[in-house]
Amino acid sequence: MVGRLLLRGMIVGALAGIFIFAFAHTFGEPLVDWAIGFEEKTAQAAGEAPEAEIVSRATQAGIGLFTGIMVFSTAIGGLFALVFSFVYGRISPLGARGTAALLAIAAFVTISLVPDIKYPANPPAVGNPDTIGARTELFFIMILASIVGMIVAVGFGRRLAARYGSWNGAIIAGIGYIVFVALIQYLLPAINEVPEQFSAIVLWRFRLTSLGMHAILWTVLGLAFGAWAERQLPQARYGNNAALRRA
Repeated sequence: MVGRLLLRGMIVGALAGIFIFAFAHTFGEPLVDWAIGFEEKTAQAAGEAPEAEIVSRATQAGIGLFTGIMVFSTAIGGLFALVFSFVYGRISPLGARGTAALLAIAAFVTISLVPDIKYPANPPAVGNPDTIGARTELFFIMILASIVGMIVAVGFGRRLAARYGSWNGAIIAGIGYIVFVALIQYLLPAINEVPEQFSAIVLWRFRLTSLGMHAILWTVLGLAFGAWAERQLPQARYGNNAALRRA
């Protein structure tokens, strides 16, 4: 059963990739073109020689973008299915749809929204090439801290639910998670490498588009995978996921 769920998660991830590509190609690529034009004008004004184009922009914005998105979203869909298989019936009395939706919301907040608040996505021309390694490390540290904080909050919330009720336990655990990630974001160094002349509107739209791509991914996974899994899985008994073994 887990193998079938894994396959379905990858298929749903691929479906999400199609929607993400359409969104990114329509709303994101014009912003990338503007940023590249800005970068080229800045280099020209500084007297720098233009860099040789190894891959054409048409390829980057077309098959290159499509391939990258499809590989990423399909892999995430598979991972989503594996995590769903583990938590189904263990952390909540919800059925397959509810569990998938709850898992997708948690993943969006943990993996996409929280790290993006501290280290948002940047278009070309924004960021020093010499610091890309350090910036990448800090970004993944933020993701890891957010995931650990969410796991601890879920476990803590389950214990609190037994004493204070599910609603109160969830609120207390949620507040604890927010305090934890806020502390981590405060301790991690800030990065601001946006050129002075770069358009604030373009930067804002690019970051919003990037977040929108993640929102599409987790929305499709939460809704489509949950609906598909519900047709196959019996109702799990809260406290274990024996439904997966019975199916």
